[in-house]
Amino acid sequence: MKEELNIAIRSAINAGFEILKIYNSNNFNVKYKKDRSPVTLADELSNKIICKYLIKTGIPILSEENDQVSYDFRKKWEKLWLIDPLDGTKEFIKKNGEFAVNIALIVNKTPKLGVIFIPVTSELYFSSPEYGSLKSHIKSKNSSLSSILKKSIKLPIEKNPSETFKITVSRSHKSVFFEKFLLQSKKKYSKVSILNKGSSIKLCIVAEGKADCYPRFSPSMEWDTAAGQAICFNAGYDLIDLVTKKNMVYNRINLTNNFFLVKKNNLRLINSKPIK
Repeated sequence: MKEELNIAIRSAINAGFEILKIYNSNNFNVKYKKDRSPVTLADELSNKIICKYLIKTGIPILSEENDQVSYDFRKKWEKLWLIDPLDGTKEFIKKNGEFAVNIALIVNKTPKLGVIFIPVTSELYFSSPEYGSLKSHIKSKNSSLSSILKKSIKLPIEKNPSETFKITVSRSHKSVFFEKFLLQSKKKYSKVSILNKGSSIKLCIVAEGKADCYPRFSPSMEWDTAAGQAICFNAGYDLIDLVTKKNMVYNRINLTNNFFLVKKNNLRLINSKPIK
C-alpha cells in the first residue's frame, strides 16, 4: 500500500494548503445542504483536489461532497477511498482552527490506510500496515513520502500512564449520554479531565496518547471516522461500535455511524464504559 499511501498523503497536503488559503481570506461562500449542514468553497475545492489524485488509483471514491452511490452498486466494492475533504466545517467557519482533511482506504469493510492533515498546525497523522501509525509536521506541500517518513514520530507518543483519566469530546456535539458516561468515569477514576476538540482531531489526540478515550453519543458519518480509526488501531486503540460491540466496519448500507467509543486495546467494555 506504499503507493496508495503516497497518493493519499500528497492529496491531503495539497488540499490542506488550498483550504488554508481560503481560511485566511475569509471568503468562505457558505451554503447549506438539505440537512442544514454547512458547506464552503474550501470543502468543494478540497474535494476536487483529492479526487483528482485518488482517481488515478482506479479505486472507487466515496466522499461526503460527491453524489452518493447506491448501496446496490457499492456493496460490490472490495476496496474504496472514503474521504471527508474538510472535516469540521463548523469549526472552519468559527475560525478556531479545529478542522482536518480525512482520507481512508477501506479494504473488505476495514480501514487499512488512514491520513489526517490539520492545515492550521501543519500536523500530519497517517497509518498503513507497512509503517504503523506516525505523526509528522509538514513544511512544504511538495514534501516527498521518504522525507516525511524520516521526520515522523511513531504513535502513541505519550506512553506513560497518568493518574488522570483523560476524555476527549466533541466541541460541537455533546449529549445527555455523554454526561452519563462522564459520571460513570468519575466514579471509577479519582481524576478525570475533559479535552474539547473539533473534527477528527479527537481521534488523533487518542492515537497520540494525549487522551485515554473518545466517546461519541451523537450522529457521525463513515467519512468522519474511517481515517482516524486506521490511525488509532495501529497505535493500539480500537474504535468500538456500541451496538455490535466490535470494531466499526465501513461501506455499510447506512453510512451513519452508531454511537462509538475509542479506547485502548487492553480495556474491555461493560455497559458502554471502559473497564480495566
